[in-house]
Amino acid sequence: MFHFSVVTNWIDEFLRAYLPDVWVLLIEYVLIGAVILGVYAVLALVLIYLERKICAFFQCRLGPTRVGPWGLLQSVADMVKILLKELIKINRVDPLLFRLAAFLVIIASICTFGALPFDEGLLVVDFNIGVFYLLAVSSLGVVGILMAGWASNNKYTMIGAMRSGAQLISYELSCGLAMMTIVMLSGSLQLSEIVSQQSETWNIWRGGIPACIAFVIYLIAGHAETNRGPFDLPEAESELTAGYHTEYSGIQFGFFYLAEYLNMFIIAAIATTLFLGGWQPLHISGWDAFNTTMDFIPPVLWFFAKAFACVLLSLWVRWTMPRLRIDQLLKLEWQILMPLALIDILLMALWVIYF
Repeated sequence: MFHFSVVTNWIDEFLRAYLPDVWVLLIEYVLIGAVILGVYAVLALVLIYLERKICAFFQCRLGPTRVGPWGLLQSVADMVKILLKELIKINRVDPLLFRLAAFLVIIASICTFGALPFDEGLLVVDFNIGVFYLLAVSSLGVVGILMAGWASNNKYTMIGAMRSGAQLISYELSCGLAMMTIVMLSGSLQLSEIVSQQSETWNIWRGGIPACIAFVIYLIAGHAETNRGPFDLPEAESELTAGYHTEYSGIQFGFFYLAEYLNMFIIAAIATTLFLGGWQPLHISGWDAFNTTMDFIPPVLWFFAKAFACVLLSLWVRWTMPRLRIDQLLKLEWQILMPLALIDILLMALWVIYF
């Protein structure tokens, strides 16, 4: 299998052959930052186009068709439009918190995105507490949402922010417990180590029934954390106009919009890393010819294929299920998912001890 570590090591050795260490680090930091921002923006445009087409399919429509072949450039045109939009000045807002909220949401999303292991050698940071890092950094987005609702001085935004805070903080518990179940199976918090252990069998099969239960819990809780239907109460258009970002316009609204779509991909990418083998190909014991053929597919393609499969599942749920009431949403978490996640941790402990 070809891994990107060959490319990254070659770039590092090439720079060190001609430049001092300080300049090498500076250039590598700039390159890494540019690549992260570039991939982040491109993925957002792809996801926006993908959702529009899938939404059109479910509603028996065509979706974007005018800008570019099959409407492929519609997302690019919308991006240019939102960059040129005027920032509307809102009276009686807290100007500092109002502006800071959008940056805090996008920064939390980018920091989480930067820790994802796309391939061996294609990851920015590889902490030995990588799972805790993902949980900690991703939760900062809640602070930005609450800040946006409070600073906007609008009853709709405040209600949306309160709903979002209650929803995200609640479902983060089940999401974190599902992730800890896989940490128990792997015996490590380091994301690259968790992926490397799945070279022969993915965790969803290696962990048996407890891993399958954790996977389902994670998908439900992760989908709720992205504020997507049927969990889109924080920005319910029929009730709250646009929820916590009602008063935002131009690029400030674009930050919320961008982070929402990338958070959907981040949830899918974490599921891929912890449950579906990350960049590891599909191997079946005893099928040597099949396994050799799977090894020819580049690992980074395996990662994106699995992640986009989870994204498609998320979009399918969004455009199929009706919106829940707030009491139904919280009941699902505290009375069903949370007890089930705690029981599943005990089952995984027994699985690790005896199997």
